[in-house]
Amino acid sequence: MNREAILDVLEKNSRIDLADLALMLGESEAAVANEIADMEKEHIVCGYHTLINWDKTSREKVTALIEVKVTPQRGNGFDAIAERIYNYNEVHALYLMSGNFDLTVIIEGKTMKDVALFVANKLSSLESVLSTSTHFVLKKYKDHGTVLDAPHNDERMLVSP
Repeated sequence: MNREAILDVLEKNSRIDLADLALMLGESEAAVANEIADMEKEHIVCGYHTLINWDKTSREKVTALIEVKVTPQRGNGFDAIAERIYNYNEVHALYLMSGNFDLTVIIEGKTMKDVALFVANKLSSLESVLSTSTHFVLKKYKDHGTVLDAPHNDERMLVSP
């Protein structure tokens, strides 16, 4: 069974009907269900998420990308400080980076002040953190491979008198 084929489909549409997925792959439903269950146990499939364009709702949300420089710990490297950071509820994603800074932290808050308080009170106060640089997301055009607000093309023919 081709795991990558299953993953490619699930990544684009985690709600696909199991029968449809099995048909696409030329496999039985039971075989595909078992393979997905195995990948969940192995933490290859780590969750199923819904992508929401919050700008189209009444909920106020601020997304920030925070560049963090840290001092790696002897024996643990970046893992120990990364674990401390990713355990905060505000943190939606955390990446180890190459380049001028070590970690990228992506958080969401209700306001810019919430983000600033998180950086000041929680992130910057960690012993290993040397510096931070916060960038606010002004508009999301594409997220997780999906265009969020594609322009609508009017395909009607122009009729002139």
